[in-house]
Amino acid sequence: MGADMGARALAAARAMVGVPFRRQGCDPATGLDCVGLVWAAFAAAGRALARPADYPMRGWSAERIAAALRAAGFQPVRAERRDGDVALIADAAGQFHLAMIGQDIVVHAHAGLRRVVESPPTVVPDAATRWRLFE
Repeated sequence: MGADMGARALAAARAMVGVPFRRQGCDPATGLDCVGLVWAAFAAAGRALARPADYPMRGWSAERIAAALRAAGFQPVRAERRDGDVALIADAAGQFHLAMIGQDIVVHAHAGLRRVVESPPTVVPDAATRWRLFE
């Protein structure tokens, strides 16, 4: 993926800040969850992705999430953080969360706050896996 696509996707995600949180939400007009935010941001940037269907809010394994990301065209990366990368974050309870990241910002659908929010980059732990869309 060109850096331009990632930057456009991150800009699209930032434009969705304030959109209500909705479980399984994939349309900014009606609400987004963390998966829906990533997929909607890339669609707004001009790249439609194969989206996983009927995923649970809790209980997906890391392997199943990785398979869904790969099916959409993402690959894990260890290179320097780039606008439009996606962070796969695991919390202590084993729940997973996706977030759009850039050099100095994280955009994610926050279930607790019930909306899409911007956060500082420190909300992404060092142990999070970063994924990048490749053409």
